[in-house]
Amino acid sequence: MNLVLKCAVAALAATGVVACSQTPQQTNIIDENIAVAKQQIGMLADSSEMGGKLRIPSTIRNGKIHFVPIDDWVSGFFAGTLWYMYELTGDEAWATRAQKHTEILDSVKHLKWHHDVGFMIGDSYGNGERLKQIPGYKEVIVETAKSLATRFREVPGVIQSWDADRGWQGKRGWQCPVIIDNMMNLELMFKASEFSGDDTFRRMAISHADRTMQEHFRDDNSCYHVVDYDLTTGEVRGRCTAQGYADESAWARGQAWAVYGYTTCYRFTGDKKYLDHAEKVAAFILNDENMPEDLVPYWDFDAPKIPNEPRDVSSAAIVASAFYEMYTYTKNELYKQQADKMIESLSTPAYRAAVGENKGFLLMHSVGSIPHNSSIDVPLNYADYYFLEALIRKGHVEAGEPLF
Repeated sequence: MNLVLKCAVAALAATGVVACSQTPQQTNIIDENIAVAKQQIGMLADSSEMGGKLRIPSTIRNGKIHFVPIDDWVSGFFAGTLWYMYELTGDEAWATRAQKHTEILDSVKHLKWHHDVGFMIGDSYGNGERLKQIPGYKEVIVETAKSLATRFREVPGVIQSWDADRGWQGKRGWQCPVIIDNMMNLELMFKASEFSGDDTFRRMAISHADRTMQEHFRDDNSCYHVVDYDLTTGEVRGRCTAQGYADESAWARGQAWAVYGYTTCYRFTGDKKYLDHAEKVAAFILNDENMPEDLVPYWDFDAPKIPNEPRDVSSAAIVASAFYEMYTYTKNELYKQQADKMIESLSTPAYRAAVGENKGFLLMHSVGSIPHNSSIDVPLNYADYYFLEALIRKGHVEAGEPLF
């Protein structure tokens, strides 16, 4: 079913007036974005399927689409984007494409050397299972959760993010690094418990969320990027950043992961402490003196050259999506209003690419990691993913429908 906002049409016999529950502007911003996305994402999908070989587009590098292998942390976002195009349009052609791009990720269910399988499988197989109930998809999700569970460390009670001796991480002398991004993997664990009946995954997710709430956040409710735990004592060895400006700065996407992750925890547990915490993080985001008027944050709230710092569109898209969900639980109009403003900003030519440009990516001006000189002021596949998710949620909210 097309999820473009539905008018509550009531033809009044006496007057012939048609009443609609939404304003034309509210309806059209979703319609317009769908029309643009059909062309942009369609172009990107064509490029990703040239020669009959499926590839995974992640960004633009040196003027060309950069494709990633299936074990890259962003590998599931494009399949998820295709599933969202199906959800937004009802066109089965998108579902066919989405299924193909999903099933090339099957071996990820055995990946154990990093934590990002929640993104990789949740966004691909998770959306496919939700929308199409394809046989075997639940089993992939459960098997992936089993792999992620191997990274749970009993003493600190957390899911370890990176292997401490792998790549540049090994230079930091970490034992058990946990990044705030890891909150986004917990939905996979909650779902696996639902599908399997095994409560182990759920207990791990709750333990991780609780310890992260305890250790990752400052008094102003901003969060650190990385917390390193001692595997023997469970104590915190240090707090720092890997992708932000400084150890004590507020990396924008980290704040976005936090508000989204704790909102998700509330959805699955009903424990109000998680929603309360999401609201505290939201207050930090919205009230920070360096939040721009258009609500598209700089890559770090404390970056030294603001306002001459890159914006991070991906952070705005993630927060907007989270805010629509928060609104459904709190009925606080602030969250919907601010999410709407973010969507309006991202739908302007300042951030959304013109049709036929940007190699088919929908949004421009995201930031991957400035400290690593990686993906700076470029399109990123996860920015598109969360933008489309936010549009879907906006449509449900304005139609008075549940999100899930």
